[in-house]
Amino acid sequence: QVQVVESGGGVVQAGGSLRLSCAASGSIFRINAMGWYRQAPGKQRELVASITDYGSTNYADSVKGRFTISRDNAKNTMYLQMNSLKPEDTAVYYCSADIATMTRRIGSLYWGKGTLVTVSS
Repeated sequence: QVQVVESGGGVVQAGGSLRLSCAASGSIFRINAMGWYRQAPGKQRELVASITDYGSTNYADSVKGRFTISRDNAKNTMYLQMNSLKPEDTAVYYCSADIATMTRRIGSLYWGKGTLVTVSS
């Protein structure tokens, strides 16, 4: 019933910008924390940034000052504004959301299928 879908990935040159979106839909009661993860080929998935329902944010050291995570609770949507992109940012970016459903009002993690970001040098 509940799903999260990422969008906004693509190919961009180093130094460029890209904005990712993550939209949650379905029988949602509330969304607590949300986060962006990424995984490059042959590497482990890592947390990029997270945001609580009240707006507290956390960033990986590698993206601090370049990426900005935000959310629009009215739209059940989270964003990741990525500026000054580097080739090492190339990865599949995944959305994760702690969602409580209408039928089970205790949050559990939902994951999107990912969106590919490729940064060329």
